[in-house]
Order: sequence, then C-alpha cells, then structure tokens
Amino acid sequence: MLQNHLQDTLLEAGCDEAGRGCLAGPVFAGAVILPKDFYHPLLNDSKKVTEANRYELRSYIEQNAVAWAVAKIEVEEIDHINILKASIKAMHQAVDQLKPVPELLLIDGNRFYPYKKIKHECIIKGDGLYASIAAASILAKTYRDDYMLELHEKFPHYGWDQNKGYGTLLHRKALVTNGLTEHHRKSFQCIPVQMDLPL
Repeated sequence: MLQNHLQDTLLEAGCDEAGRGCLAGPVFAGAVILPKDFYHPLLNDSKKVTEANRYELRSYIEQNAVAWAVAKIEVEEIDHINILKASIKAMHQAVDQLKPVPELLLIDGNRFYPYKKIKHECIIKGDGLYASIAAASILAKTYRDDYMLELHEKFPHYGWDQNKGYGTLLHRKALVTNGLTEHHRKSFQCIPVQMDLPL
C-alpha cells in the first residue's frame, strides 16, 4: 500500500517524469501535492496501471489534489542539454506552477538538481511507494500519451499510437524505412549502424 507522506511537518509534492527512454517526443513531468487523507484504490506506479485506469485516476487526481501541474521539454532541448537534465528541468517547471509552494519534493529516482531553496528527497522506485509520486507519474504518463497520439496522426508510420515513441520493433523498422522525423531525438542512437531486424 502506498504511503501518503514521507513526514508530517512539511508540505510535500511528488514529482515524476514520463518518456525519458523514448526515441521520439518530449519528456513530460508531473508534480502533485495531495491532501493528507487522499486515497484511491487504483493508484500505483503508472507502469502498473491499465490505460483505462490511468485516465480514471488522472481525473480523480486533478479533482482532489491540493495542487497539480504538468510540464514538458521538447526534443530540441533534450538533444541540446541531454535527457537527464531535460527530465529534471521538466520537473522544475512543473513544481514552478504549484500553488501553494511545496516545502519538500519527493523525487522518483536517484538524480535531481536542487530546485530553488526547496528541500528534496530522491526515492528509488518512489512511484510505487508514495502516493504523491505515483500521482505525478499518472499525470506525466497520460499527458505524454495524449501528445504522442496527436503526433501519430501526422506520422502514422511509426506506431506512436501504440509505442508512444519507445523503440519497439515496429518503430525501429519504420525508422529504417522512413528515416527520422523532427520529433526524433537526434542525440539518441535511433538507427544503429548495424541493425539486424527480423522481417
């Protein structure tokens, strides 16, 4: 069962990103402040929740959170500053939108750059441990999925409606056939020099 808070004195916000390992599309981040008594039986790490339940949770989180925000960093900036820095910058931008201002950030993972003068705690696999991080993961994932569905309408060859920009076999085959789009991360090795894909 997820814990609602790491401690009881400071106002906490959970932060998580979505799309860090994708070959295409922006990286998104969510930041969420939940009330002390927040509960939803389906809430978990977004990767462990079905698509339908993620959208049910998104609506519930948005209606019941003290504050929530989502931000994204586009491909051009990912290529310029690298994906780790872009992921953390997206979290910073999401936190920057929160009102009230949190006093402690719970970060999913083990890397973060301090944001202003707000304390933070990095928690490995935190999206499966703390409700606020899980909620942030749900928002980041669903908003990114919606964005990739929009891109799929313009670039249907790559299967972004299914793979959301991750390097699935269909996506990699389409890269060999059709090449890169402006939405692919040029700093990633999207098309390996030696590629032996099954037909």
